[in-house]
Amino acid sequence: QVQLVESGGGLVQPGGSLRLSCAASGFTLGYYAIGWFRQAPGKEREGVSFISSSGSLTRYAESVKGRFTISRDNVKNTVYLQMNSLKREDPAVYYCATKQRGSNRYLIPADFSSWGQGTQVTVSS
Repeated sequence: QVQLVESGGGLVQPGGSLRLSCAASGFTLGYYAIGWFRQAPGKEREGVSFISSSGSLTRYAESVKGRFTISRDNVKNTVYLQMNSLKREDPAVYYCATKQRGSNRYLIPADFSSWGQGTQVTVSS
């Protein structure tokens, strides 16, 4: 059974950092491109970052460019999202998902599947 599990969320002060992990269970994560998404209360799910299966291609939403870094370790079957300089507009539940084949879009939730359960990120002083 394909399953993704996110972890690493928590409470951090503005300007702080967190590293999220997306671990795969039951399949080889290295075969898939992965996206990170977030959803705040009352808002639609939005794309945050994307990484190709090899890690050679990455994409970021404009709102996180220069602050967030996506990476992957296919030996550990894990994708990471390093979040620095966190802002008050970043709190949300963060999800990872596998990209479906046949789409050349990178940050559209409808193009992804096998969603994890999410991890909560809270930014507060």
